[in-house]
Amino acid sequence: MTNSVHPHGRHRAPLPPAQVPADGVPTPRAPQPPPQAVATAPPTPAGRSTAQSGSKPAKQRDAFFDNAKYLAIVLVAMAHAWEPLTDHSRVAESLYMTVYTFHMPAFIVISGYFSRSFDMRADRLKRLVTGIAVPYVIFEIAYTFFKRWADDDPGQPISLLDPWYLTWFLVALFVWRLTVPLWKIVRWPVPLALAIATLAVISPDIGDDLDLQRVLQFLPFFVLGLFMKPEYFQLVRRREVRILSIPVFASALLLAYWAAPRMTSAWFYRRDSAQELGAPWWAGVVMTLALFGCSVVLTACFFAWVPRRKMWFTVLGAGTLYGYLLHGFLAKGSRFWGWFDNYEWLHQPLGEIFVSVVAASVVTALCTPPVQRMFRFAMEPKMEWAFKRDAAQLARERAKST
Repeated sequence: MTNSVHPHGRHRAPLPPAQVPADGVPTPRAPQPPPQAVATAPPTPAGRSTAQSGSKPAKQRDAFFDNAKYLAIVLVAMAHAWEPLTDHSRVAESLYMTVYTFHMPAFIVISGYFSRSFDMRADRLKRLVTGIAVPYVIFEIAYTFFKRWADDDPGQPISLLDPWYLTWFLVALFVWRLTVPLWKIVRWPVPLALAIATLAVISPDIGDDLDLQRVLQFLPFFVLGLFMKPEYFQLVRRREVRILSIPVFASALLLAYWAAPRMTSAWFYRRDSAQELGAPWWAGVVMTLALFGCSVVLTACFFAWVPRRKMWFTVLGAGTLYGYLLHGFLAKGSRFWGWFDNYEWLHQPLGEIFVSVVAASVVTALCTPPVQRMFRFAMEPKMEWAFKRDAAQLARERAKST
């Protein structure tokens, strides 16, 4: 790492309300038509209506959010692949800094948006445990054993209090989601979250437990997502916003190119305090506010270009958490095994393009349904044996038995 540290005139239906899935990944729920629309609904493309088919209508996913999640996870994987190239390429460093400004904030905003309905209801707490806490424990252990083997480091300890590499996001999502009821009752949630993030960046004594620096410094984006309304996403889809986003992105790249030799990219990780980065405390305040503003702007520009219609990759949006956690083994393995050191051509322009294509292809493959089925035991465990059955569940079981 270098130390350089709708079109007008068309009205669309509002986006669907939130649904919290079992795996912790935001999952949209299709809007339900009014009763009179159900009665007069035309036949489905298959030639018969849902009522005629005798089956319940399947819950549909919103293509926009699945597309956004897939594109964001591709950028995450590409940025991880660019990291070893930034020491020798200013262009790679500027791309790296630009993408790091918004790829995780975009993903976190979506996570917050689909956490709006979270409360302390028993079924939602169960999903929080099985979809986030259990995968965290499994992958924290798996990453530890992988490092022991791949990095020839048999002394690497298993520590559930010190998330290793990508597992910090599961810890953060678990903590953020538990705090949702609190954010719903405070008067100025986003400014308060931003104040907490600012205090965190000037507090070097927070330490590494549960990666609290990242949990707190990324918190404003989750809270922002909590209070996003469907019309806000419609707003960034306006034609003028899409057009304006082009020079904004170009300006961001130029700014990153200028800043590459002058600042450390570690600011974008949000895992350290200002003092730990060798900067005065007031620089942490300035950087927190500046990065938040830049991240919000670039995230809006990113959303402006996310397709609303169903694409070939839309189905992969349901598996982004799989791709996120699984690609970490290859990303870290490439460092442990010295691929970027042994092949100098990877540091050339064609090599950088090759690395980007490989990273995008790998994470795409890891988001596919076959991979999801293979690793569902770790990412979406049922674990009915671990929980008490509530009254509603007992009633359903009695109804089935009669």
